[in-house]
Amino acid sequence: MKNMNQLMKQAKKMQEDMAKAQEELGQRSVTGTAGGGAVTIEMSGHRKVTSVKISAEVVDKEDVEMLEDLILTALQDADSKAEALVESEMGKYTRGLNIPGLF
Repeated sequence: MKNMNQLMKQAKKMQEDMAKAQEELGQRSVTGTAGGGAVTIEMSGHRKVTSVKISAEVVDKEDVEMLEDLILTALQDADSKAEALVESEMGKYTRGLNIPGLF
C-alpha cells in the first residue's frame, strides 16, 4: 500500500507539472514566415494566431492567389513550429507512456 501512495503522489505531481507547462506554453510564441519574410504569422504555444503581418510589396490586386499562398505557407510554418514546441515541452512528461491521443 505504501508503494501505491507513493505512486499516487508522483502522478499528482506529474499532473501539476503538466498543467503548469501547458499554461506556460500559452505565454510562448513562434513565428512562421513565407516569401522571405513578406508574410509573417505569430502563433502562441496553444496554437492560436496572435499576429499577421503582410508586406505592402506582396499586395497585388491582380495576383490575390499568390498572397493567399503566402499566407497559407506562413500559417503552416507557424503551426509546425508550435506543434514542435508543444511536443518538446509536453514530451518531457509523456515519453514512454504510449497513451493514444496524448501529445
